[in-house]
Formats: sequence, C-alpha cells, structure tokens
Amino acid sequence: MNIKKNSKWSILFVMALTFMFTTSAFAQQVIEMTGTDKMKFTVEEITAKPGEEITVKLYTDSKLPAVAMGHNFVLLKQGVDGTQFANASARHKDNDFLDPSKMDEVLAHTKMGNGGETVEVTFNAPDKVGEYEYICTFPGHYASGMKGVLTVK
Repeated sequence: MNIKKNSKWSILFVMALTFMFTTSAFAQQVIEMTGTDKMKFTVEEITAKPGEEITVKLYTDSKLPAVAMGHNFVLLKQGVDGTQFANASARHKDNDFLDPSKMDEVLAHTKMGNGGETVEVTFNAPDKVGEYEYICTFPGHYASGMKGVLTVK
C-alpha cells in the first residue's frame, strides 16, 4: 500500500513539473523591434497578459556615429509623464540617458544600443491591467515620436 501511495505522489509530482515547464515555455513572448534613424520603433504596440514574461530585443539600424544616434527601450510605470522623464534623462549621457533619480518610475530598460547593435531586456508584464508607455530616451527621440504602448489585458 505504501509503495502505491509513493508511486501516486511521484506521478502527480512529475505531472505538476511537466505542467509548470510547459506553461512557462508558452508564457514567454519575444518582441523583436528595430530603432531607426527616423526615430521610430518598428513595434509600437505590445499586448501581454498580467505577469507574462517578455523579452524585448531592440536592434539599432543606423550608420550614424553613437554620439548622433542610439536607441534604448524604457518601459515606464503607469501614469509616468514620458515627456518629463525623457527631458530629465537627456542630461545623463553617462548613464545611457537614464536619470538615476527617476529609476523608481521604470519597470524595465535596455542599455543604449548604437548602430548595428542589439540590446535586450527580459521582464514580467505588470500584474495590473492597463497601458504602459515605452520610450527611447536618447535626446530628442521621444519628442520625435519614438514611443509605444504595452497593453496588459
């Protein structure tokens, strides 16, 4: 009887592990986007489920020197003013154009990618349903429209 009990628990344990690994494999979303010299993301809308794992891979398509053109992906918390965040960050070249005093307003970010580089970040979508803005903080890019929205639903 004890052997049957242990076998039953072993089978349940293996089934639970299989479910966990299968579920997490399907719960990840990989977003590949490009930042262009036109200061736009090629992906401006992302949809995710609460808590879903997301990897953003951002390729910078530019022949310009790094001082003239670079791109990052910065996902802001709900309600953060993108204009204020980008303007404050523009003064922080030494920190990939991210204002250290505003990092509590950021959910996820990449480093700054120069021409020909791909930068990436993996994070979990917020648990709270709603819209979350993502931006590029290289000076002038947000003002030129380099932004998008992550919709959690």
